[in-house]
Amino acid sequence: MSALNTTVPADIDPTWIGLLDGKMSGWLQTDTDELFRGFPVSASDTVLDVGCGGGFSALFCGSRGASITAVDISAEAVATLTQKLQEQGKARHIEGVVSDSDPLPVSDQWASRVVCQEVLEHVADPRRVVDELVRAGQPGALYLLSVPGELSETVQKAFAPADYYEHPNHIRIFSQASFVDLAESAGLDIIEYCPTGFFWAMWTSLHWAITGTKARTTGSSYSASHDPFSPPYDESLRDWALLWNKLIATPEGKAFKAEMDKVMPKTQVIIARKPG
Repeated sequence: MSALNTTVPADIDPTWIGLLDGKMSGWLQTDTDELFRGFPVSASDTVLDVGCGGGFSALFCGSRGASITAVDISAEAVATLTQKLQEQGKARHIEGVVSDSDPLPVSDQWASRVVCQEVLEHVADPRRVVDELVRAGQPGALYLLSVPGELSETVQKAFAPADYYEHPNHIRIFSQASFVDLAESAGLDIIEYCPTGFFWAMWTSLHWAITGTKARTTGSSYSASHDPFSPPYDESLRDWALLWNKLIATPEGKAFKAEMDKVMPKTQVIIARKPG
């Protein structure tokens, strides 16, 4: 197995390697203006981002000149993202909405692109929320929906703090079949189902296993474990990231990644279209 460029600066944030992995999976395709492969965004689009969180999707779409409506249950997240979009200075229009999305305080049939990532596992009634997403989309609108992978969630649940799988965090786990059925039963035509993110599935599983071991040996609370995506990181997570970086820099490693993304994805992505 002949390695390609595997040099990573010693001070690099290991999540940078996760970003590289994500781009290989189809995220943030700057050359083709696709937020995810098969989901192009242009300046003529009106984007509804439900559960905008930190805002990487809204910022990508805003950088293409689209009109952005960002919705989140967190007023702080909405305010922070709105400011970032304003500082970016490229979005055609910017609106921030604080809402739990059940119902969505938006008009019928106005968005040409609808994004809802890692939200449906949190909500009391996913079908009602997806119905609201469908209501807000124009006929022919494209949808990018994502939820965590089933096996990844099951493995993490064995080690994560109990409240990580309680309201307002993850309160359900979607199989591929249940996720696909949720989209189709709401009236969407599925274009593609894409499992991605084995790198992140292993990252988070390792994080919870390591912090759980530390909690047991120190007597501290499981719930004191910090967000696995925020520094400081355990050294083993850096080792995992560096190993993964070396692997995906080879042709064999790319093929291995593609297969493992199917086996244990961190994220299940659906690209769909509203009929019309």
